Amino acid sequence: MSTATYTVSGMTCAHCVNSVKEEVGQVAGVSDVAVHLATGQVTVTSEAPLDEAQVRAAVEEAGYELKA
Repeated sequence: MSTATYTVSGMTCAHCVNSVKEEVGQVAGVSDVAVHLATGQVTVTSEAPLDEAQVRAAVEEAGYELKA
């Protein structure tokens, strides 16, 4: 198992959190997504290390931005 934490900007409510969780959760290999609204932290658990570009694309699909 691999765990990575990312920072996402633009989330302001529970709907935002759910959108990010849903999109990132669809990335191949992801087994869990935890989002902390107040800090913008998104912790992703996966079977193997993920390509950050895939996570970035999923976050952007949800309408938010992955901070570098």
